[in-house]
Amino acid sequence: MADRKLRWGVLSTANIGRAAVNPAIQASANGSLDAVGSRDAGKAREFAAANGIPRTHGSYEALLDDPEIDAVYIPLPNSLHREWTIKAVEKKKHVLCEKPLAVTAAECREMHAAAEANGVKLMEAFMYRFHPRTEKALALAKSAIGELKAIRSVFTFRLTKPENIRLNASLAGGSLMDVGCYCVNLSRTAAGREPIEAQAFATFGPSGVDIQLAGSLRFENGVVAQVESALTIERRQSYEIAGTDATLVAENSFVPGTDPTAILERHGKEPEARHDLPGADQYRLMVEHFADCALHNRPLRYTALEAAGNMAAIEALYASARAAGKPVAVAR
Repeated sequence: MADRKLRWGVLSTANIGRAAVNPAIQASANGSLDAVGSRDAGKAREFAAANGIPRTHGSYEALLDDPEIDAVYIPLPNSLHREWTIKAVEKKKHVLCEKPLAVTAAECREMHAAAEANGVKLMEAFMYRFHPRTEKALALAKSAIGELKAIRSVFTFRLTKPENIRLNASLAGGSLMDVGCYCVNLSRTAAGREPIEAQAFATFGPSGVDIQLAGSLRFENGVVAQVESALTIERRQSYEIAGTDATLVAENSFVPGTDPTAILERHGKEPEARHDLPGADQYRLMVEHFADCALHNRPLRYTALEAAGNMAAIEALYASARAAGKPVAVAR
């Protein structure tokens, strides 16, 4: 077992897999990417040939029926996550599913229950959680800033093609679902608890999805987290975690690449401290953690119930935005 690798299949030929997660699996120390499944057999063969994947399947079902696959990575559109995750776990496959894990908190809980019932691992692919800088920032938030008071995060980029699936309401697109979910996740993780109230204002595009959103999450201890997402603004990604004694600042925060990076620790008029961190492939760290847990039945860093908490906050933000900014309680 010590030398065994987790045998992965990827469900679809989506770009996020081709560009980031699939290469991370292939580079990982404890996994191998053995097959790809697509609804188009020809597309599957082309994708496999171009990306060094040895086997192909002409349907998602065929990949899930492959006895030589232990786990699947699911980069399908958001609206399909629940369906194919449940089908996969019922075939006893471990599942790493792209964020957001599902369209509602209730779906996340249903997916978690299905994975538990079938004895397999299920995790939402928030790769930034595995970067050394994220781990350092969360540790500093507990030890170096005094009492936590406020969190601010932003993730935006500009879409120019109207056919992009992120602009498709039937596929559960939108800026909050695509990039704002990182801000919500960071806010909840740094706060160490679930928000009790949400307020948001949004601009909705012609297709019905939010193309820009600014919101706040209020926590029971008085901490307020501000989140901003957009599909209409040049790329920006950063967060601040502020306390009574110091503020932590991270730029290029969710997708920093593999170059060395840093956290700035600011103390008002005092000189700021700089915490330098080595570069890392956060996608590889994520898939290696997942494979280790699957191979050795170890607990995941976070489960699908954590994803349910994220979606509960997102649902409340959307409800507020559609009610012209009226504060909305976050469901428990």
